[in-house]
Amino acid sequence: MPCQVHIDERLCNGHGNCIVAAPHLFDLDPETNISAVESGRVTDDDGPALVEAEADCPARAISFRRT
Repeated sequence: MPCQVHIDERLCNGHGNCIVAAPHLFDLDPETNISAVESGRVTDDDGPALVEAEADCPARAISFRRT
């Protein structure tokens, strides 16, 4: 499931649920307290963690598009 990941910075509140679900894909910017994508592209192996991160985001700030 190669795809492009996006975090809507207008919606992200820095809860960090994405980091718990997929620490290898997301990080928290210490200056803005907004999550950031470590790598904009994910592999098939990352799919389950990405789906979990998207589902666990209370702000619904994470989206992804298959490429």
